Amino acid sequence: MDYLDNMEMLDSGIMDTVLGETSAYDPGSFSERDVMDALEGECGIDGFAALLSPAAEPHLEEMAERARDETRRHFGNSVCLFTPLYVSNYCSNECVYCGFNCRNRINRAALDLEGVAKELDAIAATGLKEVLILTGESRARSDVGYIGECVRLASERFSTVGIEVYPMNSDEYAHIHDCGADYVTVFQETYDPIRYEQLHLAGPKRIFSYRFDAQERALRGGMRGVAFGTLLGLRDDFRKDAFACGLHAMEIQRHYPHAETSMSLPRLRPAGGVDNHVAVTEAQLLQVSLAYRIFLPFAGQTISTRERPVFRDGIVGLSATKISAGVSVGIGEHSGEAHGDGQFVISDPRDLAEITEALRRKGLQPVMTDYVRT
Repeated sequence: MDYLDNMEMLDSGIMDTVLGETSAYDPGSFSERDVMDALEGECGIDGFAALLSPAAEPHLEEMAERARDETRRHFGNSVCLFTPLYVSNYCSNECVYCGFNCRNRINRAALDLEGVAKELDAIAATGLKEVLILTGESRARSDVGYIGECVRLASERFSTVGIEVYPMNSDEYAHIHDCGADYVTVFQETYDPIRYEQLHLAGPKRIFSYRFDAQERALRGGMRGVAFGTLLGLRDDFRKDAFACGLHAMEIQRHYPHAETSMSLPRLRPAGGVDNHVAVTEAQLLQVSLAYRIFLPFAGQTISTRERPVFRDGIVGLSATKISAGVSVGIGEHSGEAHGDGQFVISDPRDLAEITEALRRKGLQPVMTDYVRT
């Protein structure tokens, strides 16, 4: 699909490299020996491929031991805490798996700046120091100026501010960065271009390559960090999407060595009245997380409230380094003035106190912020 007139094009070659490597990846071609070689030595691309393969499934305990060592080496026993803030659920895209699908008949809302400030005050009162601003992907209902003002309000109250909105051009990311944003999260959803087109029926999100290059444009716009994710379960073989996502982060790190990179681990969740089939088991999600940690030992890793409390408690400190708390996916719910429906169903409703207590029981250190602005 052709770029829209306002879309910035990049030609770094990263997308061709990632899609080429992924096309050649055959998860069924690896042996137990390949898995053990990856665990006992340096884990390059071939080792990462082996750790994601079915041959690695019987070796989750060995993978967990290696992952725990890598996590302790690079992050100590600290686990960062944050919460998302949804300020708008209007969307211009027709994505068949998403509750914000523009065709879905849900309660739509966008907070005015006074409402955003109320939400931010309610979150700040809990003691959290990091917030992630989210919107549906509608430039008409949540334009760059509006998102910038939301970020500006957030930066007055929080030490770290991230955004998870529609992909932008470099100059737009520069503006959002000037307003106080530190990092950008963009999920590619699936790295299979054909499957991607089948799932995204209408809207600017259909342009695969523009979305793929979002992290690169964000870094060129001055952002400190970028986060990657693939929505596990959208593709027949989740292993290929996980492989592509890891390679994408590695290639960005190669081209932009100053960048802080992190990985997210979302699976499909029921949304918008449609009960999406969850095609990835918890054991398989754990395998992906461990493989990410061993392949990208320096990268942060976030586990979301899509997962059950027992799973989230088990994975932090092992491979995940960041966990959300006190989560609400509706519009205006933090301050008790709900206006719009949420994007998906969460599985862990615990507040900040409950999450921090769970971390301390595991001997982990809850960290509200790991960054000081100068």
